[in-house]
Amino acid sequence: MNLSQKKRQRMLDLLSRIRDEHKNDEDMLIAINEIESELNAKKYGLVWEEHEEAVDVKMRTHIPVFTEDPDKEITSALDDNYNFLLEGDNLHSLYLLEKTHKGRIDVIYIDPPYNTGGKDFIYDDSYVDKSDGFRHSKWLSFMTHRLLLAHQLLSDKGLIFISIDDNEVAQLKMLCNEIFGEMNFRGQIARATGTPTGQGNAIISNEIDYILVYARSDLAVFNGIPFDEEDAKIYNLEDQYGRYLIRPLRKTGGEDRREDRPSMYYSVKAPDGTDVFPIAPSGYESRWRCQESTYKELLNNHRIEWKNDKSGWKVYQKFYLEGRTKQPGNLWIGIEGNKKATITLKDILGVNTFSFPKSVGLIKQIIQVSADTGSIILDFFAGSGTTAQAVLELNQQDGGHRKFILCTNNENNICSEVTYPRVKTVITGKRDDGSIYSDGIPANLKYYRTDFVARDEEYLSDALLEHIKEMIELENAVKIDGSNYIMVLDEEEADELAQNWSKYPNVKAIYVSSDVLFTTEQTKIFADTQVYIIPDYYFEFDLRQEEKVW
Repeated sequence: MNLSQKKRQRMLDLLSRIRDEHKNDEDMLIAINEIESELNAKKYGLVWEEHEEAVDVKMRTHIPVFTEDPDKEITSALDDNYNFLLEGDNLHSLYLLEKTHKGRIDVIYIDPPYNTGGKDFIYDDSYVDKSDGFRHSKWLSFMTHRLLLAHQLLSDKGLIFISIDDNEVAQLKMLCNEIFGEMNFRGQIARATGTPTGQGNAIISNEIDYILVYARSDLAVFNGIPFDEEDAKIYNLEDQYGRYLIRPLRKTGGEDRREDRPSMYYSVKAPDGTDVFPIAPSGYESRWRCQESTYKELLNNHRIEWKNDKSGWKVYQKFYLEGRTKQPGNLWIGIEGNKKATITLKDILGVNTFSFPKSVGLIKQIIQVSADTGSIILDFFAGSGTTAQAVLELNQQDGGHRKFILCTNNENNICSEVTYPRVKTVITGKRDDGSIYSDGIPANLKYYRTDFVARDEEYLSDALLEHIKEMIELENAVKIDGSNYIMVLDEEEADELAQNWSKYPNVKAIYVSSDVLFTTEQTKIFADTQVYIIPDYYFEFDLRQEEKVW
């Protein structure tokens, strides 16, 4: 018997009687409706006291925008593609990214505060410690707002990976089930941290943390993981085509009889011309592992090997090591731990300024199993910038052109003194003090800060227009440089561009305001150039909201 349901119904019946008694009292009716709504809310799932951050409140009176810091731009790649580092509260950055990258992000990796009760989670400018009775509900409110936006950003094939530990893993999984859908849960990875925590004998020493993995839809699939040397040990044979191992071509185990797959019972020619059938050692008719047409392909591609012993000829299939991958599992223990990651970061920066960075190897493996060589990777808890280094190193290794977007605040100068210097050092190969770290990995980077325009700004449209350039660049991963990529916001600019068109031999794209209508002559002049209309969705919603107010 569902006791909760019976109690709920008794309370609803009581509310109904109270409503009849106070049907002329508007305030009472409003209160009754609110209570009834709560009683009819979800019957199972994660429930918590909702909280509102100052960053939420600010968006009631201000519209977030991006403002570029041109002094922090890095240009060292031969192509035009740009990566982005967004400084500011990630809620504001995500709000803007939803306008430029909705449904376009292939992989999201985040390492949010674990809410340990120590100084790792700041909510409204205050650390949340274990004595805070709303510790978990504040964290859930904080994460909910950001994960709802993350869900909108993922492509149909997209995957999100969220690092977490024992403090919030249970709550986070239930929250993600609600936001991404329980059917899109793809696994919970246990990762060896290499730094055991917990002293004394009152608790079990903790040597792992977790990564929750969710997909945007059922279209998301995983890539295989390249073999390491331990995996490769069994490939102990070698010929002119490389290292390989062999397996009997005859099926063994369950469903290995001729009647199980009649089409896979046929004869093959041994080296001496003998016809060989798949006969089990005990004498019954078995079957091969593949159709006859597939066997012929294997033979033609040097994938068949024969051996002769006292019992006659045996046929084997050859599996070459090159290109082999393995299915990713949920126990990741062969990756460098936190101690090594800390040493790596210190080597890059030349000083030890950041605690508990994630390892480059971890993020690389996440990207390898979830992305292709042209994916966009987002990290909106960027911390020390490990994700950027992982993307750059993978591109260097396989010739890929993945792009990253990092979001982080600048609390304790983390963005200006850790994240940006790390990314810059990896790209240029030079530390801030001029010393050499490496040969560098050529790439382009733009550095934006979140800024705000007051909603009651007298000339709101004009104020927002001043930040259109950043939105165009972010969405298209290019630089509006007035030479290769040009922005046209009014008809005067269109006229000037057309009149001086001969001075622009290298134009690759023109981004034009929707308010500008090219003349017939201008259309002819720009005919061989890509022309894109600047979308209204950058700030259209914000402008409509303010029009309603007025």
